[in-house]
Amino acid sequence: MKRGKKYLEAAKLVDRNVLYEANDAIAIVKKASTAKFDETVELHIRTGCDGRHAEQQMRGAVVLPNGTGKSVRVLVFAKGDRVDQALAAGADYAGGEELVPKIQNEGWLDFDVVVATPDMMGIVGRLGRILGPKGLMPNPKAGTVTMDVTSAVKEIKAGKIEYRLDKSNIIHVPIGKVSFSEEQLMENFQAIMDAVNKARPAAVKGQFLKSATLSSTQGPGVKLNVIRLMA
Repeated sequence: MKRGKKYLEAAKLVDRNVLYEANDAIAIVKKASTAKFDETVELHIRTGCDGRHAEQQMRGAVVLPNGTGKSVRVLVFAKGDRVDQALAAGADYAGGEELVPKIQNEGWLDFDVVVATPDMMGIVGRLGRILGPKGLMPNPKAGTVTMDVTSAVKEIKAGKIEYRLDKSNIIHVPIGKVSFSEEQLMENFQAIMDAVNKARPAAVKGQFLKSATLSSTQGPGVKLNVIRLMA
C-alpha cells in the first residue's frame, strides 16, 4: 500500500521496535496527526478471547469522562410517554412501529445509536437484517435495551461508547479527538481500559491482552506496552 508524503513523515515519529507507555503514545499520536480535519484517536486492542465460544464473547459500554468529541444521533423505539421522555432527554428521533417502513422501504439510517424499550424489541427485531450488520441493533449488555430511556439517551449524548469483539477478537474504540488535551485523552483511555479489564471473560486462558495500538484516523499506529495495561 502506497503511503503519502505526510504519512511517511509522521511515521518517523514512531519507533516500531518500542512498546510505548500510554501517555507517551498519546503525545506521539497528537504530534503525528497531519490531516486537515479533527481526526479521531482510535484504540485497537487484540485480545486472547476466542469469540466463537459464547462464554468468551465481550460486549459492553462505557461513558468516556470527556466524551467522544462527536455529536451522536440517537433513535429511540418506545411507546406512549416514553417517546416524549426520550425526546426531552435529547433523542434526535423517537417513535414506534411507524418508523419500521421508513427504515425498511426508504433506507432511512440517519442515526448512530438505537435505543429500545424491552416491549418494542419484537418490532425492532424485524429490522435485524438491516440494523444488525451495521452494529445498530439495541442490546441489553450495551444498555440500549431499557425502560429508562431518559438515562440511556443522556449517557449516549454525554459520550457513552460501546465496545465488542470483531471477528478477529479485536476491540476497536474511539477515545476522543486529536484536538483534545493529552490529559483528556488519557482519562478516556483509562476509562476504556478499566472497563475492558473488568469485562474479561473468566473462560479466557493465558494472556488476555495480546497487543494494543493507538492511532489517529489517518496517522501511523503506536504500539502500547500491554503488560502495564493489565489490571
